[in-house]
Amino acid sequence: MNNMLSPLGGSILARWKMIIERGCVKRNMKTRITELLGIEYPIIQGGMAWVGTHELASAVSNAGGLGLIGAGGAPASWVREQIQACKEETDKPFGVNLMLMNAEADEIAKVIAEENVKVVTTGAGNPGKYINMWKEAGTVIIPVVASVALARMMEKSGVSAVVAEGTESGGHIGAATTMTLVPQVVDAVNIPVIAAGGIADGRGMAAAFMLGAEAVQMGTRFVASIESIAHQNYKDRIVKAKDIDSEVTGLSYGHPVRVLRNQMTKDYLKMEKDGVPFEEVEKLTLGSLKKAVVDGDTKYGSLMAGQIAGLVSRNDLTCKEIIEEIVTEACRLMGVDK
Repeated sequence: MNNMLSPLGGSILARWKMIIERGCVKRNMKTRITELLGIEYPIIQGGMAWVGTHELASAVSNAGGLGLIGAGGAPASWVREQIQACKEETDKPFGVNLMLMNAEADEIAKVIAEENVKVVTTGAGNPGKYINMWKEAGTVIIPVVASVALARMMEKSGVSAVVAEGTESGGHIGAATTMTLVPQVVDAVNIPVIAAGGIADGRGMAAAFMLGAEAVQMGTRFVASIESIAHQNYKDRIVKAKDIDSEVTGLSYGHPVRVLRNQMTKDYLKMEKDGVPFEEVEKLTLGSLKKAVVDGDTKYGSLMAGQIAGLVSRNDLTCKEIIEEIVTEACRLMGVDK
């Protein structure tokens, strides 16, 4: 029976009862994450490069979730412009996702502090050297982790929460699935855990709560929202995707990226199988995400999307409609109607 115990000391059924008692009141789900971030619903938009602009971030925040500006590989000046534009569009909390491999990561980290951004999420590295600066600025720090070891390391460094992201996610991925990673991270740390990867509806949200998460992060579902600036071709491709339409490129090189299959992935995987050096293969993907998001090139663009794309059936909903639909369904499944 020990494996049926939750990290909070009770059975899974007892934890579910606690979630219900604490949770949905007029579709308002309160967790440590909503309290920490000052948001209405425990839903966070993934900080996707080229897609996570001020338009999308402010729409998600205005709808009661937490919108994120995706810094990606952009310069610090662009990130500052995006932050300032977002401030004009919402008075709700929003954040910035900083990819630590960005050549201007140091400058972007300073911009986040100078602009008093409420939240920063980080990926592709350890944000340790920025933590004190961000804390002094009052910024909540939430790294994205793909392993228990990194989650423990981040907790020791003093961050406020972590995003446990499973391999089902779109873009750069780890090896563990959401179903296996989230409960192990929950057991390993005392700070709140946000589940990401393979979540696009209320069923996924309810399942994440059952695994011990206190919020969910979604990317692919928001790419297909009305407010997303992603090209219509990209959105249409997500809606048309089947359950088996995502592929992982770069796995043998140690740089796995999940995307929707197209001619680019076909060429990439063939070169990868043939043992072509990584530097040569990567030339195929230079600027390919922009091709997909901005130009709508679904043949040679990098259509980053999670395995959950097959579940996304509409691209004509606003962020508000998406969030309300998900929260309503999750509340119903957990036994509480609005």
